[in-house]
Amino acid sequence: MSAYENEDEVRSVERPAWSTKETSEGSQELRRRTDTPSDELGRESGAVLQMPDGRVLDPSQIDVDRPDDETMIINMGPQHPSTHGVLRLMLELDGEVVLRTKPVIGYLHTGMEKTAEELTYVQGSTNVTRMDYLSQMHNEAVFSLATEALLGVDIPDRATWIRTLMLELNRMGSHLMWMATNGMDLGSTSMMIYGFREREMVMSFFEKTTGLRFNNNYIRPGGVAADLPDGWEDDVLVICDTVLERSYEYDDLLTGQPIFRERTEAVGGLTAEEALALSVTGPLLRSTGVPWDLRRTMPYLAYDKLDFDVIVGTYGDNFDRYSIRLNEIRESAKMLRQLVEGMPSGDYRVQDAKVTPPPRARIDSSMEALIHHFKIFTEGFKVPEGEVYCAIESPRGELGCYLASDGGAKPYRMHIRGPSFVNLQVLPLLLRGGLLSDAVAVISSVDPVMGEVDR
Repeated sequence: MSAYENEDEVRSVERPAWSTKETSEGSQELRRRTDTPSDELGRESGAVLQMPDGRVLDPSQIDVDRPDDETMIINMGPQHPSTHGVLRLMLELDGEVVLRTKPVIGYLHTGMEKTAEELTYVQGSTNVTRMDYLSQMHNEAVFSLATEALLGVDIPDRATWIRTLMLELNRMGSHLMWMATNGMDLGSTSMMIYGFREREMVMSFFEKTTGLRFNNNYIRPGGVAADLPDGWEDDVLVICDTVLERSYEYDDLLTGQPIFRERTEAVGGLTAEEALALSVTGPLLRSTGVPWDLRRTMPYLAYDKLDFDVIVGTYGDNFDRYSIRLNEIRESAKMLRQLVEGMPSGDYRVQDAKVTPPPRARIDSSMEALIHHFKIFTEGFKVPEGEVYCAIESPRGELGCYLASDGGAKPYRMHIRGPSFVNLQVLPLLLRGGLLSDAVAVISSVDPVMGEVDR
């Protein structure tokens, strides 16, 4: 029995000061509507979207007058399952309908951009490769391209084509991982197995070529770490044939499946205007019908020599985003065949003694080569003073690298434009008015990688 005989006595008990304070998370907190300023409420509702010309989209959608006692605020996350990383969503619900969403990030705190200031340009690839760990080659490529722009060096054609080959293999592997996890999120355990099965072929090729499955440190300023292994052509063609054939099996498994269609069609819809206002890129933007792909609009590496299609959607919903990624896998297979056929001969890295270490065989016979090798990997090479921004098309959108150099061997400043970070802005808009059960499907369709968001 309670020590207090009635409720009034319980209320009259004096409590310590710390127990009477409410916890607050500051700007991250999703407060009640009555305590939330109208401009902040609009942002949380995804309704205040500023266009470049100053127009504001859909301000009338903000339901400010809804009574708080009719809604509830819950947490989704930050546990890993179904949020594709350490992502937390604060949701205001009216029954099972989502009214407001506030994504809360920052649980990883990796600090890679600050870490880059303490690493030489030679060591930089080992740092950035860990950001978006599903497209590690793209991280290495954008950092290397930015460094080479500051250095003013031109890499050999073979190195350019090898980089393009690895990027398209990486894109294929990333989209296969998305097919697997998206299938699981929507209840298709078979797709989870099949997606990982095909992706394993890509990972095995990476291991054969670079020595590692993840965090490869293969694409480096000046070229790549090593030439392609013997028999690489057959390996790549087998990957293309197998993945292409099985992509049509995915079609049979998912595309016409009634439950899959119900969970994806007209769910998480986005217009082109809304996507542009939020700076969304990648499959999310292309699903709205905007044919923006940096491989075509701002070509880099060997993409201007390849024949491929930019896949676009119409309605900007979950189904369009699924269709785009499935067809981009097929386009990557088409590009990989062209890369195999057109791969030039020559050096796989620039032959500049200030940037490139000597061949491994010379180190055993030449003291000068040994000293050169030692200085490259301990002191690094100095990069001329200046600043540059380079961008490429990662599987999730525009991946950019801003580098500022003060003339030393380490970046003065590095900033990454992570597409996952920018694309997360769209969640409040996609989830608004949908069901709580659709939240997982929508998060999956955005395809965020939290290692890149919390870099």
